[in-house]
Amino acid sequence: MPKIVRFHALGGPEVLKIEEQPTPEPKQGEVRIKVKAIGLNRAEWMFMHGQYLENPKLPSGLGYEAAGTIEAVGPDVDKKWLGKAVATIPSFSMNQYGMVGEEVIAPVYALGEYPASLSPEQAAAIWMQYLTAYGALIEIAPVKKGDFVLITAASSSVGLAAIQIAKAEGATAIATTRKSDKKKELLSLGADHVIATEEEGLAARVLEISGGKGARVIFDPVGGPTLEKLAEAVSAGGIIIEYGALATQPTPFPLFAALAKGLTFRGYVLGEVTTHPEKLGKAKKYISERLADGRFSPKIAKTFPFAQTVQAYQYLESNAQVGKVVVTVP
Repeated sequence: MPKIVRFHALGGPEVLKIEEQPTPEPKQGEVRIKVKAIGLNRAEWMFMHGQYLENPKLPSGLGYEAAGTIEAVGPDVDKKWLGKAVATIPSFSMNQYGMVGEEVIAPVYALGEYPASLSPEQAAAIWMQYLTAYGALIEIAPVKKGDFVLITAASSSVGLAAIQIAKAEGATAIATTRKSDKKKELLSLGADHVIATEEEGLAARVLEISGGKGARVIFDPVGGPTLEKLAEAVSAGGIIIEYGALATQPTPFPLFAALAKGLTFRGYVLGEVTTHPEKLGKAKKYISERLADGRFSPKIAKTFPFAQTVQAYQYLESNAQVGKVVVTVP
């Protein structure tokens, strides 16, 4: 029987269990995917801890991104999907669908084809990262030529996607990381400048890089007290987009900077793109074209075999990676 990963109690990666289940059969609007690779995300780590946008209904599966081949379709699904290589788009509840398994059920609306030039491992590293960055930098900001864009936690897969999008639009990408050990790699992956925030003054360096202007766009998944430093680094009339809540401390509102600079603060989640078919269609076209011609290239930090899924999530938890952590399925 195929194996899946579930958890029966809240906690860290140690709560995850590999379990057998009968081969699942797709229902209306669903397909079954023979999985080849699974992309791991911080969202799943938050979900298993009970710190995500929705609480898990135990026992619960997890996972947003799987790449593989469609081997069965529901009664109302076009049979042309059979045999196609797809990667799932994070547009569903993990309480309903979990992608960490050898064979998984996915809704047909969450299927995305990908260029044949990509491996399954790369395909499992597409949609969460590029769609998240696209929604913020193209739909909301939007980034344009000549902009300075500050990307915090830039060594994450979403951070790297944001660097690539900023560069593709002609902007200057300023990446942050806590320590300088990741600087060289971030520069090699396209960042124009890298700031080690535990070793350098964030606002001072951004102002120096931007010739005193500040960054017009800041893309941040952390929040917490750092928001006050970001408000010092943003330009007059700039926008700070918060797409996560990784900080364990409260997030103070920088009122005086907001008043003095006329700032926009914008909360954002991926669902703003994935739940609107027209926006999602535009986003998929934008990303697919740039994947096909090589302007976008997902970076794989490390791969783990399926039997080591717990260790893979522990590695994700360590923050040692630059890029996507991927689990491979035999």
